[in-house]
Amino acid sequence: MLLYSPYQSPRLDYIVDFISKEMNLEPIRVTNSVEEFKAFEGARINYSAERLDKEIWIKPYKNFLFESGINQVEVECFNTNDHTAFFRTDGDTGFDILAASFYLLSRYEEYLPHSKDEYGRYSHLESIAHKAGFLDQPLVNIWIKNLKELIISKWPPAELQKNDRFTFIPTYDIDIAWSFRHKGLIRNLGGFTRSFFKGNFAEVSQRIRVLSGKEKDPFDVYDWLNTLHDKHGLKPYYFFLVAERIGKYDRNISPKNEALRELIRHHILHYPIGIHPSWRSGDETNLLQREIKTLTSITGQEVLSSRQHFIRFTMPETYRRLLHHDILFDFSMGYGTTNGFRASVASPFYWYDLPNEQQTGLMLFPFCFMDANSFYEQKQTPAEALAEMRRYFDAVKSVDGTLIMIWHNSFLGTDPLYKGWREVYEEFVSSINKGNM
Repeated sequence: MLLYSPYQSPRLDYIVDFISKEMNLEPIRVTNSVEEFKAFEGARINYSAERLDKEIWIKPYKNFLFESGINQVEVECFNTNDHTAFFRTDGDTGFDILAASFYLLSRYEEYLPHSKDEYGRYSHLESIAHKAGFLDQPLVNIWIKNLKELIISKWPPAELQKNDRFTFIPTYDIDIAWSFRHKGLIRNLGGFTRSFFKGNFAEVSQRIRVLSGKEKDPFDVYDWLNTLHDKHGLKPYYFFLVAERIGKYDRNISPKNEALRELIRHHILHYPIGIHPSWRSGDETNLLQREIKTLTSITGQEVLSSRQHFIRFTMPETYRRLLHHDILFDFSMGYGTTNGFRASVASPFYWYDLPNEQQTGLMLFPFCFMDANSFYEQKQTPAEALAEMRRYFDAVKSVDGTLIMIWHNSFLGTDPLYKGWREVYEEFVSSINKGNM
């Protein structure tokens, strides 16, 4: 397959490579020779200001893919093919699918002036996906699927292979490995005191039963999860918080605690494990290296994956820092305030360093659902969350994408606060396995 463009640029190369892989093709070759393009007998895409021949014509939106730097961009949405689009132009697609896809994947809007949420993060309320109402859709995948159908209508379908590569990847953040156990005398005394003066005598009683060995810790769900994964053939990722000291947002068990170290060592035998950088590491950059070193010393393996605690990251600083510490896979691309597709895509993709105008080696795995968003931010019941999970499943399955969810061990245990969440998660996983969503 051949794409003609009179100009070349890192942005164009990046998005053509991504779209090519999403359509499950051999890499789309780019040429700036009109003669070569017209003589080519296979599927052809013309990315220029004027139609050349009987090709698929995508007219560029201004010079967006050929410029460098970050500038204010006008984004006006409209409907086409029953879906939202922007960067309207002439041509067979009605808009510049290459530029629009790049805009969303590069998170261009996050480099522009914007308001932040209470945690200093980019707010989903600022995004075009929220404002135009497509936050719940993997819009880039949908556009590419439509482009693929257009290609098939013009050239023999034998040139294209069936995608059929839907994947479900459950992921878990272990922020607080146990609710009561392994926290030490001082923290447990503090917990007793808080519960007592709040009149929460049920929690006082439960803490006593757990610490005396008469009851399992309410956050200890690891055996249950192992059984669930084995039953349904799942390959999850775990992200462990190993902050050096306790803070307002870093409330994990100390990584010096042998019980936590043993828990991590047990999981590394069965699953990929990544770092869950502490909140403090976002303010004190030297901490990330120490936390990675701590996790490496426990597992005996190189740390390649990460997910930011509280989904706290800024671009390009956070991603550059991860690359500097040899992290290759990051699972933070989503919002910590609502569920949905932050980059409007349900496929892993390489991070494009916009200020440096280059594709990097950091692959981003976007998530669209997190239990904490449903519970704390969207105020959903377990039943409502299950319905939302099923909608995301349908959306991702329809484009043969990758469905990634975030769960915390606390939600899946026996804490009364999260009653019913374990059951809906098990129901969801079982329904995926049975193929009857």
